[in-house]
Amino acid sequence: MDPLGIDGAWCHTPHIHTDPRGAFLEAFHASRLPRRFDVAQINCSISARGVLRGVHFADVPPSQAKYVMCVAGEVLDVVVDLRTGSPTFGRWEAVTLDEHTRKGMFVAEGLGHAFMALSEQATVVYLCSQPYNPGREHGVHPLDPELGIAWPAGIEPLLSDKDAAAPTLAEALSAGLLPDHEACAEFYATLH
Repeated sequence: MDPLGIDGAWCHTPHIHTDPRGAFLEAFHASRLPRRFDVAQINCSISARGVLRGVHFADVPPSQAKYVMCVAGEVLDVVVDLRTGSPTFGRWEAVTLDEHTRKGMFVAEGLGHAFMALSEQATVVYLCSQPYNPGREHGVHPLDPELGIAWPAGIEPLLSDKDAAAPTLAEALSAGLLPDHEACAEFYATLH
């Protein structure tokens, strides 16, 4: 696992073994994570080109950590630090996940997550540490200029009604929706 510039986000590039029969790889291995990650739910999302999902996050604790893989097609996967008081608050990082490199992205509790489908169709599978809980789930508008996420040019974003109505970062901060960095750190300490 390679750490990204945002604490709590890691990228895994697996070694792919190929032979005349095809390929084999370890897409996920819990012991390679720098902390405990219990899988409670596995989601599968199939999206057309331009579909933009996120920026999603959940209340901490327990929130929902995710390990994200694109098993068919290609997506731009984005993690956003939404933890108030974090030294990287408001910062985002992007990794291309696709069916060729088979990279995976780990997103810790309290971080925001979004992705955009770059191929005609993309299938994303993500392992979640907690089941979906609509009462604790929130979002920040993925096209908020304050976030300034560099979504690919030339692709028209297609958002759900819920994501299109999500507050900006400033609105979410003002409403007290965002996770607290210190509370997240305390929660992370329980996962070792």
